[in-house]
Amino acid sequence: MKRNIVLFLIAAIPQIASAQPFPAGNTLNSTQKLGRDLFMQHCIVCHVREQITSAGHFGPALSGQSLGGKESVIVDVISNGTPNMPGFKYVFDPQQIGAIAAYVKALPAPVPEAPRAEKPTAGKQSDD
Repeated sequence: MKRNIVLFLIAAIPQIASAQPFPAGNTLNSTQKLGRDLFMQHCIVCHVREQITSAGHFGPALSGQSLGGKESVIVDVISNGTPNMPGFKYVFDPQQIGAIAAYVKALPAPVPEAPRAEKPTAGKQSDD
């Protein structure tokens, strides 16, 4: 049983890693790397769809274009939150919040998802 779980996790790692649209670590400065680490610990659960089969995520996909690309607005939203997101001003200090904002600014624009085909409903016939 344990062997099956280990094999599953080993097989899942490349899929999760390839699904993340994050810039390579060597292209980030030290502030952005700190932001990346904090993002991975606290933000990824809501803002990143980790698998193709995931139903979705709670928050929007983030990129350098988020909130009009204005870093000050990104800092304000991280600090104070929104009706759908908690504020983190009591969790992170201003330097950490600035680092997360700098990392978000480094993220590329998300690739639009392909539209999903509708499932045929029972009882309806096609026009063939």
